Amino acid sequence: MKKAFSVLLILLLTFIAACSNSAGGDGDEKTVGIAMPTKSSERWVKDGENMKKEFEKLGYKVDLQYAEDVVENQLSQIENMITKGADILVIASIDGEALTDVLEQAKNQDIPVIAYDRLIMNSDHVSYYATFDNFQVGVLQGQYIIDKLGLENGEGPFNIELFAGSPDDNNAYFFWDGAMSVIQPYIDSGDLVVQSGQTEFDQGATLRWDGAKAQERMDNLLSAHYSSERVDVVYSPFDGISRGVISSLKAVGYGSDSNPMPIVTGQDAELASIKSIIAGEQTQTIFKDTRELAKKAVEMADSILKDEEPEVNDTSTYDNGKKVVPSYLLEPVSVDIDNYKEVLVDTGYYTEEELQ
Repeated sequence: MKKAFSVLLILLLTFIAACSNSAGGDGDEKTVGIAMPTKSSERWVKDGENMKKEFEKLGYKVDLQYAEDVVENQLSQIENMITKGADILVIASIDGEALTDVLEQAKNQDIPVIAYDRLIMNSDHVSYYATFDNFQVGVLQGQYIIDKLGLENGEGPFNIELFAGSPDDNNAYFFWDGAMSVIQPYIDSGDLVVQSGQTEFDQGATLRWDGAKAQERMDNLLSAHYSSERVDVVYSPFDGISRGVISSLKAVGYGSDSNPMPIVTGQDAELASIKSIIAGEQTQTIFKDTRELAKKAVEMADSILKDEEPEVNDTSTYDNGKKVVPSYLLEPVSVDIDNYKEVLVDTGYYTEEELQ
């Protein structure tokens, strides 16, 4: 009797454990490592939180880490994820050139890698790339400047200064190239004048997208080239840079009725910059719905972990130096004072209360 009872008890416990495991979802017992660059930028916090929530809905365990824009921190965090047995890695890199060795470790452990919004360079172990149409981001920014100034209607000349993103982020070159594809013809014709003469990416580059560095550069540009001239436009690829530029402009008197703020573009629709647009300081930004990007990255990872083929819509654009990485590109949206409510509030990205 005791032996029979023991056998029945073991069978019962096995059945309960099996039921418990099946209730955990398709991702049960599998771990996703998510490496984000920093918490100092609002959008990366949202990206990380959105992905974590979506993965956990599917039953995956999530190891979410932020490296505070320190490359060594991110390398250590990814190595730790590999050591702890992550089944897949989703990486928004700080420096896309710095991950080659750690991705070799992932490759040796057969751990797939999805590059998230920033392409990882010089590695053949990047399985897929989830991002927005980064060239189109720049085109939208550049076209906004052209439209706002009326350059296609013969208006001008206007003074413009150009800022670029971080040279260790591959996206920065796409933003710049997209914008310059629209702006450059007007610089060539003299309708847009760069008083500083700084028209190359390297001259406008802003390491780590740092707003303080952008402010310092703008201070120098204003003092050196605009003592008797007025700057009419500042091309900025990112909201953090935009706010640094605006701080510099305000310090020398821009933003008054007699000396209105120049057109200042941006990207990421950060809360502080939307408030700035409402206040009449920043002019425009690019909204990239990170909720949708997070969902797409999760769909890709889920497909890979189920041995299925993820959906992609671009197999030719993103060459990382070792391979063309199959990608899914989402569409960016230009936002200014005229449409921010429709694009951001009506879709639930921000509430009216948050924008006050």
